[in-house]
This record gives sequence, C-alpha cells and structure tokens, in this order.
Amino acid sequence: MRIDKMLSNLGYGSRKEVKLLLKNGVVQLNGNIVKDAKQHVNPEEDTVVINGEPVEYKEFIYLMMNKPPGVISATEDSQHETVIDILEMEDVVFSPFPVGRLDKDTEGLLLLTNDGQLSHRLLSPKKHVPKTYFAVIDREVTEGDIVSFKEGVMLDDGYETKPAHLKIIKSGLPSEIELTITEGKFHQVKRMFEAVGKNVIYLKRLSMGPLLLDESLQLGEYRELTDEELQLLVNYEVEA
Repeated sequence: MRIDKMLSNLGYGSRKEVKLLLKNGVVQLNGNIVKDAKQHVNPEEDTVVINGEPVEYKEFIYLMMNKPPGVISATEDSQHETVIDILEMEDVVFSPFPVGRLDKDTEGLLLLTNDGQLSHRLLSPKKHVPKTYFAVIDREVTEGDIVSFKEGVMLDDGYETKPAHLKIIKSGLPSEIELTITEGKFHQVKRMFEAVGKNVIYLKRLSMGPLLLDESLQLGEYRELTDEELQLLVNYEVEA
C-alpha cells in the first residue's frame, strides 16, 4: 500500500495534505524520513511515525452505538440526521455503515463497521441471528400473545413471521415486554403487535446475536467494540 493512501485512509488529511506532510519531513518509515508519496508500506510489519507519534493502522472499524430517536440508520440523507453524522471524523474516515437498521424513532444497539463480510453474515436472510428488543405496548400483553408469537403471526402484507420469543416484563397498561426475533422485516416488531391489535409506543434494541448493548452508553454515544466482543461476533455460529 502506498504511504499516502494509508495515511489518508487513517484520517491524516487528503492525499494533497498528506503529500505536504511528507514533503515537510515529519513522516518516518522504520526510523528513516520518507518524502516519496509513492513509497510502499506494509501496515502489518512497518513502523510509521508522524511528528514523533506512532501511527496505528487498522483496516476495519467496529463501533457499538446507542442509537438515539430521531436519527436514521443510513450513511447519508439530504433531509435527516444520520448515525454517521454522529461519529467523530477520525471514525468517519473508515467509511463505516450501519449493520441493518433501526427505525427513526427506535433506540438502542446499532453496530457500525466497514467489514462487509461480517455484516453479510449477520444480515443474510439465510441466517437466523436473534435480535432482542425491549418495548412498551399500549394495551395489556397476554399469555395468548406469547402463544401467538411463538407460532408466528400474519403481518399486514400476508407474510407469516417465524416463531418469536415474547416475554412479559410488566403486565397491565401499558405493558412492558422483551421480544426476540430471528428475522428483520420492515417495522417487524411494530407490525407483529399490530397483528394482535396492539401498538408499540417505545422500542429499544438490546442485543444482536452475542452482542449486548452497553447500558453505560448514553443515547447518541458510541465506542469501539472490545476485543472480546469482536471475537464473539467473529466466532458466532448461526444456523444455515
């Protein structure tokens, strides 16, 4: 990889700005000043230093966000704020994208990465990656609803959902529940409750596969995955 491309990818500036850094002699490669933008570098083996500070190279980025309401799960939008708009520029330069989507008014766990292979594994319709949500429902959720969801309910477009696990956290009006589904149809949680005559008035995603929302993250906050969390995702076995 060319050194100007590597440094540009890591957020040290545009190709033009990086070439200026090189020209000014502040970039070292394995202890030697390098000024040639075409100089090839092996990020895994070579040591690059800028103004005395070592450059940490990484190809992929993995971020956990506690998505706030009012923000859409997209990389860009001309009318609404997106989850990418929340990120710091040092993370934006890696061109991450949301793995799946949460509705505009839904909160909670959202994974952002530029690792297309991992994203495909988690989102492929041939896989059955469980996703768990906490929701507040306007009417009382009953044992009958638990049975209906376990058997699968008919959505408004005629699609019958796969079995889902519904757990009542607090009965009464309103009811609080946790729901685990293994597919990701458009507005699925809301439409499932509409199928049994109820409405979701608050929705938050708690987990996706083995990845659990860090409850210490405030709405709109995010952090990189820990090595342990990343390994859980990478090694996660899903049913074909």
